[in-house]
Amino acid sequence: MTMNKRLLVIAVLLMVVIHQVTAQILPDTTFLVEGLPQHHFPSSVPPGNYSGITPLGNNRYAVVDDKAATSGFHVFTMMVDSVSGELTDVRHEGFRSSAIPNRDEEGIALFTPDSTLFISGEHDNEVLEYSLAGQLTGRRLDIPTVIRQAHANQGLEALTYHPASHHFWTVTEAPLAGETSQRLLQFSDSLTCSGQWRYVMDAPQTNKRRGTDVYGVSALTALPDGRLLVLEREFFVAQHYIGSFVTCRLFLIDPLHTAEDAVLPKQLLYSWTTRLNLTTQHIANYEGMCLGPRLPDGRQVLILVADSQNQYKGVLKDWFKTLLLSD
Repeated sequence: MTMNKRLLVIAVLLMVVIHQVTAQILPDTTFLVEGLPQHHFPSSVPPGNYSGITPLGNNRYAVVDDKAATSGFHVFTMMVDSVSGELTDVRHEGFRSSAIPNRDEEGIALFTPDSTLFISGEHDNEVLEYSLAGQLTGRRLDIPTVIRQAHANQGLEALTYHPASHHFWTVTEAPLAGETSQRLLQFSDSLTCSGQWRYVMDAPQTNKRRGTDVYGVSALTALPDGRLLVLEREFFVAQHYIGSFVTCRLFLIDPLHTAEDAVLPKQLLYSWTTRLNLTTQHIANYEGMCLGPRLPDGRQVLILVADSQNQYKGVLKDWFKTLLLSD
């Protein structure tokens, strides 16, 4: 057999193996993703550090703020155009406080069975339950000790729940000390940990550039079939700000068809970059993500919210964005 034929056979075999692995891990259809323009609503949305979002029903959403004076959540009304899927209006309805200090709250999920909210905090690496009035109930997810002892900047960031699968999911923003992958944790309705997987982020783009680069998993969204959407966010702050950018990548993973403690295969669905330069000030650090309404034509709206650091120096804005998922 000639060298060229050998290479052709090897290539064909590799294609077969890759196809088989993909088919085994992601047996269902994937999504086509359409990105829509981002919007901000300065007259109806106060400056904030919005870092997590979950639907409450009837166009209302609970949103956490990682630097609010007290622990709790904001409530927003968000209107989505039924044809285009774009956000047309976002209005702040108020903040519901628990009266305890803010826990650097990053993720929030509606627990449908009890009509309560669970909120993850990076300061204490706990996921605590709140009533819809904002008060602590005393319950929490049974977070493994190794996660609760993690450094605050490596701890619990994203949180999601879906009533169809009866599972909570959370993941550390970055790998724990001495580890090379994040831990994706699954919790049952009994609030106990029922599974762990390993998640590996893409490498950052800016290893050799002057500035500060922050990257990690900032949000999760559970789908009805048990799969998860994962938002990886890289925020590069240039030395003198001009030239800063945020790149977001949306991935699909399927932990329920992956062996526990294995590295999760992932499929890139969509990516986008926002920038800060002399002509563009649209940079947006997206940290919150949840399912919105399903449009009459069947497309699923995904809503994202950005952390503006209280509209830092009057440059950053509280951006909101929608993506459309088509089967």
